[in-house]
Amino acid sequence: MQHWIEEAQLGDQNAWEQIVQHFSGMAFSVAYTRLGDWSLVEDTVQEAFAEAFSNLHKLQEAEAFPGWFKTIVERQCHRLLRRKKPMMMPLDETIVMDVEKFDVELIAERREWHQKLHQSVEGLSDKLKLAVQLYYFQGYSIGEISGYLSLSPSVLKKRLFDARNKLRASLLVTDFVSMFNDIYEGGDSVLHVVNGDHVGDKLKKGNVGGDILVWREVYPVGPVFLEMSEPLSRAARVEYLERVLGISEEDYVSNCKAQEQILHNFHKYDEVVLWFEHDLFDQLMLSYLLHWFSTQTLGETKLSLLCIGNYPGIEPFRGLGQLTTKQLEKLSGTWQQIGQQELETGKKIWEAYASPDIVRHIDILHEDTSALPFAHAALELHLSRLPSTMNGLGIVEQTTLELVQQGVNTPQGLFKQIGNQLSGLGMGDLEFWYRLRNMSQQPYALLEIQGPHSFPDRQKKTTPSFDQCVVAITEVGRNIAAGAQDWAKMKGIDEWYGGLWLQGDLAWRWDSERKQLVYTEPYYK
Repeated sequence: MQHWIEEAQLGDQNAWEQIVQHFSGMAFSVAYTRLGDWSLVEDTVQEAFAEAFSNLHKLQEAEAFPGWFKTIVERQCHRLLRRKKPMMMPLDETIVMDVEKFDVELIAERREWHQKLHQSVEGLSDKLKLAVQLYYFQGYSIGEISGYLSLSPSVLKKRLFDARNKLRASLLVTDFVSMFNDIYEGGDSVLHVVNGDHVGDKLKKGNVGGDILVWREVYPVGPVFLEMSEPLSRAARVEYLERVLGISEEDYVSNCKAQEQILHNFHKYDEVVLWFEHDLFDQLMLSYLLHWFSTQTLGETKLSLLCIGNYPGIEPFRGLGQLTTKQLEKLSGTWQQIGQQELETGKKIWEAYASPDIVRHIDILHEDTSALPFAHAALELHLSRLPSTMNGLGIVEQTTLELVQQGVNTPQGLFKQIGNQLSGLGMGDLEFWYRLRNMSQQPYALLEIQGPHSFPDRQKKTTPSFDQCVVAITEVGRNIAAGAQDWAKMKGIDEWYGGLWLQGDLAWRWDSERKQLVYTEPYYK
């Protein structure tokens, strides 16, 4: 824009037209704030541009144009207010007169919306009103508005933050809250905790201010404990994740310490916002963080939660990672404040999941977890991973066998279909490769992986040979898939599910029809 102003000072008419186009929205917003009547604004803005053009040669620094022009607009408003106001026709009346171009019911709808929307904004102070009009209605960026109003970006963001809170509390805007989602700018005083690098990167690119903390953990896999940072607990988890998923001890420990350090410094932020989804992966992460925050003194820091299970136009919805940067921006400010009920619910869920007592895992399904609406379904899926009453297979193994029998015969194809059918698990590729490897190991292998291959690990996500190999079901797999044999009784079990360490022949089985764990007589070889 500085280039256009310099060219216009040299008499370039095209450059001046670019300036008029760019600053018209700002001028109209400032004028309306002063005059409160759209019928007076147009003439005022035209006169302001005329005055600015005739005095453009007096402007010594091009970058000062926004503030200089704002002063001219305000001066024109002051001149007009000193005059007697002419008779005028309301804006809505001019719209209604053009009935041939519009549906009458639609005009009435728009008029009502227009009136309610502007009445709500009119309830704001002049400073907040102008910030809303420029940022929301006119679509100018924080940088542009800051220069125009001669404000620092942090002050402007605070005004937008305050405006959004006031609008949200307004009865007039109750039905239009979604219209103001973009007003919330966040700021340096906000910490956003998200579930993955993909979402974190998009938030950094978007118009959501503040710091981003990507919480990197896989609580559905391996041993978990009430206090995850205790040395013995961490050592047990490190050993498992390195052996099963290929996550090195150095990487895991350094990452844990780094993210825990940021979390422990949460008091330096005015607000901490947790961004999570409906699936088991996220619900366990959310429960852990709520359990942790429940032991802290929050002080002046506000704790908020954005947790969704769908998004308009995204079907099927699997998670925040599917959304574009713009779609994530639209979620900004829609979060709800976390209260004692949410903290207590997260605390009891984590305590149950981290417990070595299987009864705690069962009982949590019968407790009220409605403060976290997606928790109950996620916890049911957690237990469905245990051996079933039908054949001793968990839901992942059972679904995998069914897909192979239906003709899905490549590792990548199976992972994709598992993601579709069991999206509520939120299972990542490394976990699925572990399950697939376990199903193909002797004795009593359920699957045979044909062709030279090696399973991907964290350092090497996939290999050409793995992509090209074929997965086939074995005779044992067919019998077990049909319920003729029990895999857990044949093979035994040695696996962690949260705080549960299941070994040997497990007497507990998951009943998928009744959605509950049942006790069966242990089988002895």
